[in-house]
Amino acid sequence: MIIRKATYDDLPTMMAIFEAAKAIMRRSGNLHQWGSGYPSHEVVGRDIKAGVSYVVCDERGTILATMAFIPGPDPTYSVIYDGVWPDERPYYVIHRIAVAASGGGLARRMLDWAFERTATLRIDTHRDNCIMHHILQKYGFKRCGVILLANGDARDAYHLTKNTENADN
Repeated sequence: MIIRKATYDDLPTMMAIFEAAKAIMRRSGNLHQWGSGYPSHEVVGRDIKAGVSYVVCDERGTILATMAFIPGPDPTYSVIYDGVWPDERPYYVIHRIAVAASGGGLARRMLDWAFERTATLRIDTHRDNCIMHHILQKYGFKRCGVILLANGDARDAYHLTKNTENADN
C-alpha cells in the first residue's frame, strides 16, 4: 500500500469513499455525523489545494481510503471542555478520515503513516462514532474532552504523543 497526496483527479473517488464511510457509520448507529453533504467537494478541494489531503492506494493504484493530515494548531482545538490537553507540543490533526470498506486495517495504516511524520496527533469524532472511538482507543489515543466545531457541534477530542525521537516536531 502507498499513501500519497491527493489530486483533483482523485476527487470523484474520494467522494465515493466518503459516501461509503457514511453508510458504514449509519449501519453502526452513527446517524448524525457527516450529514447535509459534508464533506463537500469544496471542502475536499480546499484540502487538496492546501496539500493536506491524502489517499491510500493498493498495489494497483486503486484508492481505498482518504484523510486530511493538517499541521496544527487547529482553531477548533484551542478550547477544550470537560477535560484538558495533556501538553501543548506541536501537533498534527487528522480530519475527514474515511475508508471504502471497514475491517481492513486501513485506519491503523493511516495512523502509522502519520506517526512516521509527527510525534503528536489530535483527532476528534462524533460521540456516536463507536467505530472511530474503538480504533482510537485501541491505538492508544486518550480522550481528552470535548471540542466544538466551527458550527458549534460537539466532538470528542483525542490526543496521542509517541515515538518522539524519530518525529520532526
